[in-house]
Amino acid sequence: MLKKFLILIIILAISLWYWSSLNSPLDSKTREQPFTVNQGETAEQIANNLKRENLIRSAIYFKYYVRRNNLNLQAGEYSISPKLTTKEIAKILTAGEALSRERAIRIIEGWNIKDIGNYLDKNGIVSTGDFLSLTGRQLNKWQFNFSRPDFLNDAPGEATLEGYLFPDTYRIFKNTTVAEIIAKTLDNFDKKLTPVMRQEVKRQKKTIYEIVTLASVIEKEVRSAEDMKTVSGIFLDRMKNGQALESCATLAYILGVNKAQYTIEDTKINSPYNTYKYRGLPPGPIANPGLNAITAAVYPRFTAYNYFLSDPATGKTIYSKTLEEHNINKYKYLK
Repeated sequence: MLKKFLILIIILAISLWYWSSLNSPLDSKTREQPFTVNQGETAEQIANNLKRENLIRSAIYFKYYVRRNNLNLQAGEYSISPKLTTKEIAKILTAGEALSRERAIRIIEGWNIKDIGNYLDKNGIVSTGDFLSLTGRQLNKWQFNFSRPDFLNDAPGEATLEGYLFPDTYRIFKNTTVAEIIAKTLDNFDKKLTPVMRQEVKRQKKTIYEIVTLASVIEKEVRSAEDMKTVSGIFLDRMKNGQALESCATLAYILGVNKAQYTIEDTKINSPYNTYKYRGLPPGPIANPGLNAITAAVYPRFTAYNYFLSDPATGKTIYSKTLEEHNINKYKYLK
């Protein structure tokens, strides 16, 4: 009798130990790892996958626990740690607290490639260095695994992708590469620059590169689509009349700082991007313009205005026809 009792005690102890171990974490040191539940997978398949990935102690117990509690496991990509108990893992998979395989990124109109690189780096997508090494590469050294888009054909060989990374919101995979992000932005640019717009550029005997360069300056100068059209006309009139563009946006590009008003010394900086010192467009885009700015560069609005400034307090664009009137407005709004 005593012998049977001792055997029963031993069996109960082993059972309690085993039951306890099933409800204990498999590993207290291993980090989280991705785990995917595919659509249509059964509890048994999921349990076997968890066991194969060394996330649980027993597939049989996991399946039993799920069925006993009538749990509905949700498809998705998860981050699971062996530090969790079977019950905790089942709770996560039941609640559907999945990690999305995709995420959204938003490239803002007027950002240059460095701004975009810093944004992607800050959000843990790709490093600034990796992004700049590819986007800053000369176009005549094309090494991407996708074809070079036709709209780049009229750009100088020494130009980069600055100006062509179309600002928009994109869905990307978490493990995306720099090249994949670039491909998305270029494909978007290709779609936004319609055949009608390209035909108009050709009719004006301009290049897409010139349009993008002008659009990048317009993008940095004013905010609204209507102001962009007017400023586009002003800049084109200045070039037609042999005047310098005198764009403060190009000074900001050179100096790396935005000022309400730039000094005489600033306007004398020796840089090909200094549109106060050198006539015509800068050598290339100073940012990546959005659709409104590109449209304004293709379809400018010509007026009697020759000068403009932005009111720092409201952002409103103040126009003037003469230099005298412009100087009065500068004193009024910028002092």
